[in-house]
Amino acid sequence: MSDEKANIGVVGMAVMGSNLARNLAHHGYAVAIYNRTFAKTQAVMDEHGSEGTFIPGATVEEFVASIAHPRSIILMVKAGAATDATIEELLPYLEPGDIIVDAGNSFFRDTIRREKEISEKGFHFVGTGVSGGEYGALTGPSIMPGGTPESYTVLGPMLEAISAHVGDEPCCTWIGPNGAGHFVKMIHNGIEYSDMQVIGEAYELLKAAGIGTDEAAAIFKTWNQGELSSYLIEITADLLQQADPQTGAPLVDVIKDRAGMKGTGTWTVTTALELGVPVNGIAESVFARAESSHDDLRRVAQTSLQGPDRTLQVPDKDAFVEDVRRALWASKVVAYSQGFDEIRTGGQEFGWNINVADCAKIWRDGCIIRAKLLENIRQEYSASPDLVSLMCAPSIAPQLADYQDAWRRVVAAAAQAGVPAPVFSSSLAYYDMARAPRNNAAVTQGLRDYFGSHTYERVDAAGHYHLEWSGDRSEIKTSDN
Repeated sequence: MSDEKANIGVVGMAVMGSNLARNLAHHGYAVAIYNRTFAKTQAVMDEHGSEGTFIPGATVEEFVASIAHPRSIILMVKAGAATDATIEELLPYLEPGDIIVDAGNSFFRDTIRREKEISEKGFHFVGTGVSGGEYGALTGPSIMPGGTPESYTVLGPMLEAISAHVGDEPCCTWIGPNGAGHFVKMIHNGIEYSDMQVIGEAYELLKAAGIGTDEAAAIFKTWNQGELSSYLIEITADLLQQADPQTGAPLVDVIKDRAGMKGTGTWTVTTALELGVPVNGIAESVFARAESSHDDLRRVAQTSLQGPDRTLQVPDKDAFVEDVRRALWASKVVAYSQGFDEIRTGGQEFGWNINVADCAKIWRDGCIIRAKLLENIRQEYSASPDLVSLMCAPSIAPQLADYQDAWRRVVAAAAQAGVPAPVFSSSLAYYDMARAPRNNAAVTQGLRDYFGSHTYERVDAAGHYHLEWSGDRSEIKTSDN
């Protein structure tokens, strides 16, 4: 072994791990690299060893010994059992003050557990969200580290250096203790689910109006020049204009309409339910993926269920395209609004005190949901850190009001034509329910009291009440608050 010590180590030499290691090396850091099978480590050295200073480790002991103390070790391995197993391999060779960084898509509650266990042994554990895919890992991702403030003093300069930048501002900041980083990354992915679903719904509506794939690609390309400008809109235009290498048909028509998912969207929804935060737009995007993959249901339904033929008669195509654009922007705003509401609430619930404006700031570049809108969101939360809902922000609410007629026309047209638009419609329902002075929950609560004595509150007096439904129907006050 060389006497030279690495500044940082990376475990896991699949594409994400090797690209992150290369990114670090490109920024002047000496990087120790290790993989369970040394052949992958050697392949990285053979293909990219000339790009910077790499120190390959054949064994865990050799790898750990090659890193300067306090050691910073980034894990880029599969979430779950593989992460736990890798940590167990490393622990015998660490010294007090060393830092383990889990940069995979781990569930934040697992990160809370791991941080507690590892900190008790005298080490730091940092759950870190990384977004940007393989390309971002190499050229500059958005990075969301949690852990102790002390660990960030060591890690921060390195992570900020390799992150994407907007001007001189890095797309990386300390999010908060223990599971905060992975919590924020989880919600980033939940917003991403919704964002992709509404893009798909917009495309289906354009197609139902007789707009071909090439024309739709041009429309998305135009949209990317304005307020919808984002990475996902940009690559949608690219996807739609791609021909299938085998048949020459549009590739999107050859791809099976069956979407997969790896769990972060589901975690976002289940955690929101636990926190009591309504994220129905995000939830509908998760259910849409589930329904797309429910082969038995789709096979039976396509032969049994009747409805409109999924075509739209559009007298003014340009006006319809503009309506879809406005509905798409409004639905995207709702996705961000729901996601940031969950971040704000979760930060309070778990005692993390997350700076919501900072989340918007570091998502402006590098990550999958990077978008022009995020600078506006950053400004709104910087001006009003306690903003309850992005929809109600001074620069957002008037535009939602201006766009709502188009939004309603699109949702109505989709329903009439039989084109499923679950996130467009649920996002509009979220908007309408939030602004309603009264909603149907009074009926729900009355029914709950009727069959389960769950009590209700009154609009004209404090406290909780129960009606003797099976008796004389007199009212009983059950508590004063």
